[in-house]
Amino acid sequence: MKMDSELLHSPAVCLAEEEEADTSDWNLPLAFMKKRHSEKIEGSKALAQSWRMKDRMKTVSVALVLCLNVGVDPPDVVKTSPCARLECWIDPLSMSPQKALETIGANLQKQYENWQPRARYKQSLDPTVDEVKKLCTSLRRNAKEERVLFHYNGHGVPRPTVNGEIWVFNKNYTQYIPLSVYDLQTWMGSPSIFVYDCSNAGIIVKSFKQFALQREQELEVAAINPNHPLAQMPLPPSMKNCIQLAACEASELLPMNPDLPADLFTSCLTTPIKIALRWFCMQKSAKLVPGVTLDLIEKIPGRLNDRRTPLGELNWIFTAITDTIAWNVLPRDLFQKLFRQDLLVASLFRNFLLAERIMRSYNCTPVSSPRLPPTYMHAMWQAWDLAVDICLSQLPTIIEEGTAFRHSPFFAEQLTAFQVWLTMGVENRNPPEQLPIVLQVLLSQVHRLRALDLLGRFLDLGPWAVSLALSVGIFPYVLKLLQSSARELRPLLVFIWAKILAVDSSCQADLVKDNGHKYFLSVLADPYMPAEHRTMAVFILAVIVNSYTTGQEACLQGNLIAICLEQLSDPHPLLRQWVAICLGRIWQNFDSARWCGVRDSAHEKLYSLLSDPIPEVRCAAVFALGTFVGNSAERTDHSTTIDHNVAMMLAQLINDGSPVVRKELVVALSHLVVQYESNFCTVALQFMEEEKNYPVPSPANTLEPCNLTPVRDSPAIPRLRSVNSYTNIRAATTARNLNKSLQNLNLNEEGGPVTFSPGNLSTSSSASSTLGSPDNDEYILSFETIDKMRRVSSYSSLNSLIGVSFNSVYTQIWRVLLHLAADPFPEVSDLAMKVLNSIAYKATMNARPQRILDSGSLTQSAPASPTSKGAHIHQAGGSPPMPSASSSSLTNEVPKPPTRGGEQPPRDPLHPHAGRTGPHSHQFPRTRKMFDKGPSGSEQAGDDADDPGGHKAYMNANLSTGLCDWSAKYFAQPVMKIPEEHDVESQVRKEREWRFLRNARVRKQSQRITQRGVTRLDDQIFINRNPGVPSVVKFHPFNPCIAVADKDSICFWDWEKAERLDYFYNGNPRYTRITAMEYLNGHDYSLLLTATDDGALRIWKNFADQRNPEMVTAWQGLSDMLPTTRGAGMVVDWEQETGLLMTSGDVRVIRIWDTEREMKVQDIPTGADSCVTCLSCDSQRSLIAAGLGDGSVRLYDRRMGANECRVMTYREHSSWVVKAHLQKQTDGKIISVSVDGDVRFFELRSPDSVNVLQTVKGLTALDIHPQANLFACGSMNQFIAVYNSNGDVISNIKYYDGFMGQRIGAISCLAFHPYWPHLAVGSNDYYMSIYSAEKRLR
Repeated sequence: MKMDSELLHSPAVCLAEEEEADTSDWNLPLAFMKKRHSEKIEGSKALAQSWRMKDRMKTVSVALVLCLNVGVDPPDVVKTSPCARLECWIDPLSMSPQKALETIGANLQKQYENWQPRARYKQSLDPTVDEVKKLCTSLRRNAKEERVLFHYNGHGVPRPTVNGEIWVFNKNYTQYIPLSVYDLQTWMGSPSIFVYDCSNAGIIVKSFKQFALQREQELEVAAINPNHPLAQMPLPPSMKNCIQLAACEASELLPMNPDLPADLFTSCLTTPIKIALRWFCMQKSAKLVPGVTLDLIEKIPGRLNDRRTPLGELNWIFTAITDTIAWNVLPRDLFQKLFRQDLLVASLFRNFLLAERIMRSYNCTPVSSPRLPPTYMHAMWQAWDLAVDICLSQLPTIIEEGTAFRHSPFFAEQLTAFQVWLTMGVENRNPPEQLPIVLQVLLSQVHRLRALDLLGRFLDLGPWAVSLALSVGIFPYVLKLLQSSARELRPLLVFIWAKILAVDSSCQADLVKDNGHKYFLSVLADPYMPAEHRTMAVFILAVIVNSYTTGQEACLQGNLIAICLEQLSDPHPLLRQWVAICLGRIWQNFDSARWCGVRDSAHEKLYSLLSDPIPEVRCAAVFALGTFVGNSAERTDHSTTIDHNVAMMLAQLINDGSPVVRKELVVALSHLVVQYESNFCTVALQFMEEEKNYPVPSPANTLEPCNLTPVRDSPAIPRLRSVNSYTNIRAATTARNLNKSLQNLNLNEEGGPVTFSPGNLSTSSSASSTLGSPDNDEYILSFETIDKMRRVSSYSSLNSLIGVSFNSVYTQIWRVLLHLAADPFPEVSDLAMKVLNSIAYKATMNARPQRILDSGSLTQSAPASPTSKGAHIHQAGGSPPMPSASSSSLTNEVPKPPTRGGEQPPRDPLHPHAGRTGPHSHQFPRTRKMFDKGPSGSEQAGDDADDPGGHKAYMNANLSTGLCDWSAKYFAQPVMKIPEEHDVESQVRKEREWRFLRNARVRKQSQRITQRGVTRLDDQIFINRNPGVPSVVKFHPFNPCIAVADKDSICFWDWEKAERLDYFYNGNPRYTRITAMEYLNGHDYSLLLTATDDGALRIWKNFADQRNPEMVTAWQGLSDMLPTTRGAGMVVDWEQETGLLMTSGDVRVIRIWDTEREMKVQDIPTGADSCVTCLSCDSQRSLIAAGLGDGSVRLYDRRMGANECRVMTYREHSSWVVKAHLQKQTDGKIISVSVDGDVRFFELRSPDSVNVLQTVKGLTALDIHPQANLFACGSMNQFIAVYNSNGDVISNIKYYDGFMGQRIGAISCLAFHPYWPHLAVGSNDYYMSIYSAEKRLR
């Protein structure tokens, strides 16, 4: 059985040997492996979105300060000859000095107006200090909090000084006057932007920073010292918001090259295309473009802002490239601040990147504050050079011959680069460089469709991609596109918006403000739209109306309710789910939408979804109906009737197979409970009274204190694994003689009035503590009390006792909640416990004006007097009288099963009562978290009870399950990516291939052995002592693991290595036992199903593999089963091929569950008055064989109606059928065995048995090997006999192997391996052994 290495590596060889039969594993469906089973049902953690500009700004005023003094050069600069002359593209010497100055000023203003036409411009030409002061202060006064720009050209004055001064003039231009930057800061205030075009400009930037620091220090001093002159002044604004752009470093001079303008820096900032083209022509590479001269460049046709013309297109490409360089090089927050906050600042900084590139080629380094990383070498500049090259090369023919302009391929090529990144790259990599370009392309109709498609594919990569796209500034573009009527954009825009809203739902407000919701309403109402696009549209609308009244009103007017109701029956399940969620959200706390729904019979139309095959859709329908009844507006008779109808429809889901649906059901009913609180309080009081006065038939007899015996010997007390949802605390319970039938009930155990005491207070699990009070006060109604109420309320004798009309809606809903509080899935029962306790608490508060302390009241019972100690505990289930008994705070990591809630282990001979502190204190090992108040806890509860503030609310009105947020995660995750299990190279897939090869090998090798014939089966290959008495055993079909259940826990053993892998608690209440187990998906990712005799089914994963076992799902497979000791409990049979689970037992039906839909699909009446003891099904023939307690064997065909589906009844056995096995072949027989040991073979078509064998009498357990024609019988008389199909005994096992050869105990269970000839045997002496065929065969 060891792996052969060559088998592992050659699936082909292996499959050739196996023939084609063994690809069968690939075709088997998997049960309970959907997202709802593997994930926690909660929304994703919201990413902090930083893309929204907190403070968009405008530059509203511009001061243009020009110190040119035309014709007079400043003394400290020696100019070359010839020298750079042009200022604002004007030669100042070509006209009179004054005229030149004014023209240059006017030109500079025009150049700035291209970037910000709406600002106020003020020129100050060759000014004095006062003029500058007046100018700056008046601009700041008018600008208020907005930004002001100060442009300084100092070409006609000396260079800035080290002391931080720039130069201006005196009145009659005889002197240069220094102007301190400190003063300039004061006048300009903040926020401001400064542009310095002069030599040594870097000095100003340094001085500016020093002055800003000096200011801050002065302010700190002034803040401490009230007499400081600055203390009375209004605080000057911080200089941190000031931006500076300087033409060169502190030690550099401006370039004097006569081919360049003198104000090269200003030209780069304000006329970037013009200067970029000139500079391009001056490079050596320009010779490669024939016929292009500087004169020709002046004649480029077109306007800068018309993208269809050559000049406009170049400008557009330039914007895209500089934006992209900045986005790729700058830190995100700096990029947001400089390139997205203010239009003018963004333009200046884009152009600053060009200035850096051009001026560095003349040994000048422009400086900015905040400082930018160097960008002049970025690869995108080459794309710019290419675009210029392509444009200029067309110029001669365009100008001379008038040929048409060919548009640049730049954008198409960049989109291709983006596409390559999307298709080729791995997941963890740098973001694509081209993202800002995609944004620019959205402006062009030519490439828009392709750009949106690629953008959608990018956003699909996950929330990080959406955040990235939003930070680039995609939002206003896609918002604007919603005004487009182009049909071909619809699917793309819907997809993109779904992605955005799945990550950042705050965009709902922007959409409604711009009427964007109308776009999605029209998509949803369009019958020609594919279902997946309508699904996204309805998801977007569901986000728009989510807890946002404006959105709800807008969508209500847009007729959303009627549009949604039309699509409730769409074949696409995700659409049905979101339509229901959307409806649930639009009328959540919004009454006019609810009434609109009433007029359209929305609730009645939603009823059909309550039986939808997809659990998530049922969930969404429950959610929608829950918010429908949960509106807090005034109630009329009409609306109350509707609420009652809805409540009764919802109540039908009480036994839904999916816990997700039942959780949503509790929340929906809690809305109703909040609405009709007073009615529910009345019902609660009635039930609490009844529960005190009505002795419940208990399924278990109480032991007298004298015959307390320890159940587990100390070496066997195991360390239980802590399990998600259940604590690992399991009381070492006392042995109980379970009574023989329900008739001779001993009422002692739960008789007497139940008092509220720490003994029967249980607390909620930490998992749900977030919903109710933060510090989880003990519950008023313990789990035991609630469970008892539930059982009481199902006895008919109660009908006459309850005062409220017995079948009122409130009574019925209270019953449903009681039932849900005992749900096998912990999260469901926790929620229901919260709701019930919330009402019980309010009911007791309202019903008790003064303090009563008699033990029958609802307060804490007074401690019993020492004399009645034993009786008190025994009868009333009250608090244990010893103070030590309040639980020491136990946490989940307990090294061994500690004693629970104050019990001592039941082995102390001096205190016979110590082991049993009242039935309630540990009847249900379901309490998930011990209350850790220490000894004082018991006194406090009584005092708090009077004070309405004493208890926090158990449930707040907005209880929710996180279902909607969890469903929304679907849209945030990649939709287009191949799921991992379909990716042939993925690890998941490789593991699966390995498992399937292993399975094929097990089947093949075991088949070889069984075909040779097994002549003996007594080689003991495993023996170990199990922690509990084995009651059910089950071999894993393919790996060497065996599951052994005792009453309420499961132990896993590796039978090859003889080691224990795991032991954990199944979580069933104490009066129930595990009666059946099945491996689901045994061929692949195994789950374990356990069935208990109260009809509950639980499914576990992550067992036996070093992880904590987790409950995948649990539900009530059979309702109304009363746990008894003599019954068959619950029996199941599992069909992996169809995903159907057959269940029966102490009931009169065989119930079939479809695990794919998680719902009951069929109830087949057994037609008998006794219990079903075993089930065996054959999926090929749709047949089910059942053995019954009255000795009959019945055959059912599940394709036929309820009345005619029983096709055969064999009545040859005279007593209880232990096993009926339907062989899986096409002509397979039924083999059945009764307690008397008679084995009968039935042909399906003949009414009498075709063969009878007699085995041992007094059978307790039996199994039939499906492959090897063997059957094994275990008897009370402590031996196992193994027979072959002819009835010959091939082995008789009476003793364990080993030194002492101890006698085998009474056999409690046995099971064959489905393939190998192995037989597992569990006996009442705790031992678990496995026997196999002799070694030479294996």
